[in-house]
Amino acid sequence: PTLGYLTRKDTEVKLPRPTRVKNKTPAPIQITAEQILREARERQEAEIRPPKQKITDSTELGEYRLRKRKEFEDLIRRVRWNVSVWIKYAQWEESQKDFARARSVWE
Repeated sequence: PTLGYLTRKDTEVKLPRPTRVKNKTPAPIQITAEQILREARERQEAEIRPPKQKITDSTELGEYRLRKRKEFEDLIRRVRWNVSVWIKYAQWEESQKDFARARSVWE
């Protein structure tokens, strides 16, 4: 660009050239969108979830709470404007029976 000004050529979006269809005859066996979606769903791998944690002692519980709080704090730092994150954090603190922290989050 010259002297900091953008020209039309600088801002132009280059799209790929459209391909030409060579064989326009219909396929002998037609397939529906529903079939395509069903096949895609069948081939999709199951979502891998971490196993449910069994907390056995107070140190493990403390580590779990610390880790969870850090996750919430990091998330809030990234999306401070998202109210649902704040609400989930406050509700989680309430579920941990730590009402002082929950109140702090609500405020």
